[in-house]
Amino acid sequence: MHSRLQFTPSVYSVKMQGSGNDFVLLFGDELNLSRSSMPEWAQAICKRAFGMGADGLIILESARNDPEVDYKWHFYNADGSRAEMCGNGSRCAAKLAFESGLAPAKHILGTDAGPVQAEVLADSTEVAVQLTRAEDLELSIRLQDSGWDRDVHYVNTGVPHAVLFSEEADHEDLAQLGPWLRYHLRFAPQGCNVDIVQPTGEGLYLRTYERGVEDETYACGTGAAAAAYVARKLGRVGGDSIKITTSGGERLTVSFRGEDLFLQAAAEFVYQAELNCPALGLSF
Repeated sequence: MHSRLQFTPSVYSVKMQGSGNDFVLLFGDELNLSRSSMPEWAQAICKRAFGMGADGLIILESARNDPEVDYKWHFYNADGSRAEMCGNGSRCAAKLAFESGLAPAKHILGTDAGPVQAEVLADSTEVAVQLTRAEDLELSIRLQDSGWDRDVHYVNTGVPHAVLFSEEADHEDLAQLGPWLRYHLRFAPQGCNVDIVQPTGEGLYLRTYERGVEDETYACGTGAAAAAYVARKLGRVGGDSIKITTSGGERLTVSFRGEDLFLQAAAEFVYQAELNCPALGLSF
């Protein structure tokens, strides 16, 4: 039998993934980290090959004196930037909060974008979350550059998204197009995520370049919501429930109840581990 390694100091951590977006989750009440140190932790932990590797770091904390939410999170992208909201991350957070006893199956998570309703579905791996209402919609923004001349649509579904429709999404050069639109002056100063969307017979196919990760990811929950919202406004899809297939092959469902958006898909535990802090240059 192999003996268990002991690291000092170490931190209990959980690796999760939601539709191909992967996250490391920590319990903030046990760490008592200062907010100023959290970006450094995110960069070190999320760095692939040198850390645990992830699209983002999520730190869960009890709500303390906030009666409107059951608990709150601190969400950081892999580059250390703080994000207002993350659809797939919020589903992972909700599942861990429930499984750890931090919150009941139906609860409210406190995010920088406001309170988010969440429900861990019984007898299922799926979690449903109510996203923040879509804001700042702008359709048919004409952008031109070096022969590139196409319409881009903009909406904020908790974080800003530029949405581009394509009949051949997999042939689009997102490695170049993503950074160009993400940093475009039209979307300054905060920048935006970039979504390439292709209507299909079953719903929508989605590829996303994520701000903060600065690369294409296998899925993006707020991107799925943005794609569905814009497609519905343009009449590209109908109905109150839209199936989204991500570039990672996962399926998400975006539902509309009036102007409220709901995201539902699986959230999976990958592993739990003791994080060796000195190896990552971290202390607390």
